[in-house]
Amino acid sequence: MSVSDQIAIQLPYLRRYARALTGSQHSGDTYVRATLEAALADKVLREDIARSRAALYGAFTRIWATGHVEEPGLDSEGGQHEQAAQTRLATIAPTHRQALLLTTVEEFSREDTARILAVSPEEVDALVAQAITEIESESTTDVLIIEDEPLISMQLEGLVSDLGHRVVGTAATHAQALDIFERSPAGLVLADIQLADGSSGIEAVEDLLKFGDVPVIFITAYPERLLTGERPEPTYLVTKPFQEATVRAAISQALFFGSSKPLG
Repeated sequence: MSVSDQIAIQLPYLRRYARALTGSQHSGDTYVRATLEAALADKVLREDIARSRAALYGAFTRIWATGHVEEPGLDSEGGQHEQAAQTRLATIAPTHRQALLLTTVEEFSREDTARILAVSPEEVDALVAQAITEIESESTTDVLIIEDEPLISMQLEGLVSDLGHRVVGTAATHAQALDIFERSPAGLVLADIQLADGSSGIEAVEDLLKFGDVPVIFITAYPERLLTGERPEPTYLVTKPFQEATVRAAISQALFFGSSKPLG
């Protein structure tokens, strides 16, 4: 596969990873852009990327780790959220979050994750375990689940409860979601994008966010409807069928940054 073909296939997913890691679409895209520029300037790197998805993520990781990429100015709202996200990031070592995202959300093997992070497979295991410990120590919050498939809704309820959070309600339609949220405002929303009555989970979330900022995780069998590159994309996006560890990772990231501003 040519490098251009490899990048075209992986770019939406690298952008998703970058947003989740940095807490901002703007910041994430800046590092992705720098990665692509590095690939254009380095023939060896281009050849590696053509052979391996992990090489692309490894290049991104090296550039992100330097922290020396200049970002264009942000509007005041985006800038405030970006500063808050970077303040949180400065307080912890991010490698364990990278390991968790790479092995769950991005579905790399532990061996590929080790190559991306330049650590041993055993260190990857330790980093993931550390990340899971961090998830379980997050402050508890109230969660609204917007999902029209009963079995998946029950699975998410169980997962959320196991993490120590409280489910304030489950909704199968846009109207139900608004009704529950008005009565019991949630601190986190898990949302499908295609609901039982033909209504849109995306529109439901947009209406919920009118009540105030709340982190949202989209869980969908149709990620291509959101990963288009044609409009602001969700920071937290999990593809069905999902692994519970993937949802745990997304919840950790969403609560870590504590905002849905990256959606904008």
